[in-house]
Amino acid sequence: MTRRRRVTFSFPMAELTLVKQGNEDRLWAVLAHLGKQTRVAEVYRSHAQALEDRDWRAREVRAYEDFLRRTRQEVPRYSVAPIRRSDLPRRWTPLPALGFLRGQWA
Repeated sequence: MTRRRRVTFSFPMAELTLVKQGNEDRLWAVLAHLGKQTRVAEVYRSHAQALEDRDWRAREVRAYEDFLRRTRQEVPRYSVAPIRRSDLPRRWTPLPALGFLRGQWA
């Protein structure tokens, strides 16, 4: 018997359930955290690709970190977690790394 750990994130459009051990439709999600909100920024089949994307997004945000702090905006954080394709919101689209600067977070 396989034990699964489920972590649930609340989203405005839907609710995602991240799965510790998955099946064939398991993907790796790069999650963007801004305050109490969490969004799926991008999805990959490979864990290594997701980690690379997370690191790239973190570097992009670091370049603007001073600006964000001076304007009293929260600095987004990024993480990687497994996700099932069926748990993605229907009209999900990738989130640009600096989309929060252009109002694309909401």
